[in-house]
Amino acid sequence: MTAQPSASLPAPSPAELTALAAGHGLDLDPESLRFNEAGLDYRVVFATALDGEPWVLRLPRRPDVSAKLAEEALILNFLKPRLDVGVPDWRIKAADLIAYPLLPGTPGLTLDDAGQPVWHFDTSSEHYATSLGQLIAALHSVDVGDAAAAGVNVRTSAGVRDKWRADIALAKEHFTVADSLLTRWSRWLDVDSLWPDRTVLTHGELYPAHLLLGPDDGILSVLDWTTAAVGDPALDFMFQQVSAPPEAFMRTVDAYRDITGWDEPRLADRCAALMAAAPVGYATFALETGDPGHLAAASALLAGGPGD
Repeated sequence: MTAQPSASLPAPSPAELTALAAGHGLDLDPESLRFNEAGLDYRVVFATALDGEPWVLRLPRRPDVSAKLAEEALILNFLKPRLDVGVPDWRIKAADLIAYPLLPGTPGLTLDDAGQPVWHFDTSSEHYATSLGQLIAALHSVDVGDAAAAGVNVRTSAGVRDKWRADIALAKEHFTVADSLLTRWSRWLDVDSLWPDRTVLTHGELYPAHLLLGPDDGILSVLDWTTAAVGDPALDFMFQQVSAPPEAFMRTVDAYRDITGWDEPRLADRCAALMAAAPVGYATFALETGDPGHLAAASALLAGGPGD
């Protein structure tokens, strides 16, 4: 069922945010605050403390967001000693504020004031493609048993397909869905070769907005681990497959294969199928939040078929 709408929390003024941070023991320079409104669950603020240290602050957009804090904190603590890239080190973890020291690197992708993507590197970059393949290899090589023991959400290969089947049914129950989309998703569900024969630890939304890059386009840090879980390996290749030239995508795959020895069957096709099912994921999110704006946007996505 659709959740009751969770009231949207207004953006605090600089004075309110400075007072909020001070209440958690972090003294900020109010002139340093820079707001980023791109996130669905959190607004992000970049700030400098009075001692000169740069910080990142995450402010929940809705009261229900804080329910996932413990799960994300668990994932971050599990991953820190297992990855060579930077991940957020939460120094403040509260329902009204998350804060951590600024990580090295700059975002590969941001949104402008009109909500349009702004790329900060060349998507054909060989170094980025190789660095991404190495990062995915490191993540997918984490022991699944250790992840499960630490409390990370785990799905089997069959469970991955079952979850998509249930989410498609949920979208169909609550929205008008274009026949062309339902036909495409039905075919996807029925083709065994488009589904994983193993599951691994995934980030889930590994795209340049969540990746901080160095001057050479190498990946230095990874943000936003809220979707991390043991699931379909193709998830972490999906954004590279749809946004980069084919040669760059293959360089990522080759770097991954060189390290892991794993050759994912029909990987490009699986990535394309996952991207085509993105409206289902957004519909699920909209139903969970009950937010009228998200529900309307999901309805528009589902009502139009491919190319509409």
